[in-house]
Amino acid sequence: MTAQQESGARLAALSVLGAVLDERQALGEIPPAHSGLADRDRAFSMHLAYGVLRWLNALEWLARQLISRPLKQRDRDIHRLVLLGLFQLWQDRTPEHAAVHATAEVARQLGKPWGVGLVNAVLRRFLREQEDLLAGLAQAPEKYAHPEWLLEQLKQDWPDAWQSIADQNNQTAPLWLRVNRQRSDLETMRGLLEASGFATRLHAQAPDAISIAPAVPVLQIPGFADGRVSVQDAAAQLAVELLDPQAGNRVLDACAAPGGKASHLLERQVDISLLALDRADRRCALIRANMERLGLRGEVRAADAGQPEHWWDQRHFDRILLDAPCSATGVIRRHPEIKWLREPGQVCSAVTDQQRLLDQLWPLLDTGGILVYATCSVLRCENHEQIHGFLSRHPDAAPDFPGRAGEVDRQILPGQDGMDGFYYAVLRKRA
Repeated sequence: MTAQQESGARLAALSVLGAVLDERQALGEIPPAHSGLADRDRAFSMHLAYGVLRWLNALEWLARQLISRPLKQRDRDIHRLVLLGLFQLWQDRTPEHAAVHATAEVARQLGKPWGVGLVNAVLRRFLREQEDLLAGLAQAPEKYAHPEWLLEQLKQDWPDAWQSIADQNNQTAPLWLRVNRQRSDLETMRGLLEASGFATRLHAQAPDAISIAPAVPVLQIPGFADGRVSVQDAAAQLAVELLDPQAGNRVLDACAAPGGKASHLLERQVDISLLALDRADRRCALIRANMERLGLRGEVRAADAGQPEHWWDQRHFDRILLDAPCSATGVIRRHPEIKWLREPGQVCSAVTDQQRLLDQLWPLLDTGGILVYATCSVLRCENHEQIHGFLSRHPDAAPDFPGRAGEVDRQILPGQDGMDGFYYAVLRKRA
């Protein structure tokens, strides 16, 4: 990579960090930064941005030890340039020249030549003092790279597992694919992927899942463009196993965007009548686009699932999937910005929305029908406590988790069996 390419990639990374930390945008919603970059350089810029966000407050702790006087708010780009360099030296094991010289020179591209010397001095001091600095960090709560409120909640909910959860949240997640049974099969796709140079593995619990390495952009995955595979974590693929759609079933996916689980339902059982809802028109467009790529057909409607009086036709459903809005604390390893964008008040709001959706959708389920409640959260208030509160309000709801007699739910923690953090409850409606 040339010096100009390195500068472009680092500038793009700073742009992404600004969008997240200043404008509070999720990584998936940010327009491509410096779209003129080559694919390799763009991938490098996102690698840097993800790395800084993954380790943000640990990097901030190191920066505080190294910068004697905090920079002004208008120079936060220089401060973030320091964080980029620290990430490269500490976590990425980047050669010193690239991490120090190339990073410092970006200050000149920002129109702040004075910053070149500052960034260079800070990063070289880290190299000289890193043993003592990292020993100090090891004694600080920032070593877990989580906000204080979330770390405390994890300790409360998972007293024996919170450290493992925090550690897994700071790892890079594997890339899982889902094979479209209407267009291919597991062994055919595995052969194609391996012939294309990917290492693959299957998943014992998700029969349509293949993990590939190395990770590449989706359009470079064989079979993606023609709808033979989709990107979906193995944990999310368990929804179809639990819902178990049968031919002729009327099925509701209540919060369906971007359409991964709705599409999986149709891939598994084309002879169902599927209604996929989402509140936003633009998100409904994503569902339709996914279905079109996969060669599937289902009804997609923009509506609030929690207000059935506006969209329900009074015909009951045999299956309801409620993949509820949540804190997304189970998928932090894929979306590290969640740690810094999420706030305790948002969790409380999500809990209220989840209860509303459960209570409003339950009357729409036919007797004998199944409702699967899912979140990508690891917080008990959104999961176990939410469902047990629901059961206390609805005596006609019976736990019916397959293979777990008398149990209502399953919590998957990040990294468990290679999966994201996910929660499932299975409820059957009795007479």
